[in-house]
Amino acid sequence: MKFSKQMSESIKLGVILAIAGGFMDAYSYMCRGKVFANAQTGNILLLGINISERNWHTALHYLVPVLAFAIGIALADLVKIRTKNLTLLHWRQISVFCEAVILLSVSFIPQDFNLVANALTSLACGIQVESFRKIHGNGIATTMCIGNLRSATQHMCSYANTKDKEYIKKGLLYYGIIFFFVIGAVIGNACVEMFAEKALLIASAILAVAFVMMFVDGEKEQCK
Repeated sequence: MKFSKQMSESIKLGVILAIAGGFMDAYSYMCRGKVFANAQTGNILLLGINISERNWHTALHYLVPVLAFAIGIALADLVKIRTKNLTLLHWRQISVFCEAVILLSVSFIPQDFNLVANALTSLACGIQVESFRKIHGNGIATTMCIGNLRSATQHMCSYANTKDKEYIKKGLLYYGIIFFFVIGAVIGNACVEMFAEKALLIASAILAVAFVMMFVDGEKEQCK
């Protein structure tokens, strides 16, 4: 059965996911050895720098999250393909549930195993970036900002040229998601200072809220 509205593309769910995205990046960078959970461009850059300096062990700490992120994307696609006939749960609900469970497990991994912790966190981020790619039909990422910044600025330039207020609305939507990503980073850093590695329990709880929202709003989505 098809429905006209998809909860996975709602603004309020996008806000929750953006907060979680910012939280995860702040957590991995501040608590797990200066490695990014989401910003794989940064990890790839640091990977290249450490390879050039022959810091092989440090390079590995940036390579593994990149690979884990890619695996997370692949797993999300696999879940989509294998669960397309399910009626009880939508594949995106399964994805966000798995993401929350992964982050829950990472919060109990000690600092001596940061490589494993970062790999799992990036795996969860890969699942999220592949599972939730639109808000109100607009291609928006909740785990990174560079594409959102480009799109937001482009829409504002289009408004300046056409005076079509629809461009303003879309531009503000992109900027808003960036804002809540920053809020997530602020919350994440504050939680790390208070709870250290256990701070990721908060991000897991945020994703649990997202999971419940997809039920409470009663939006059984079409699988596409």
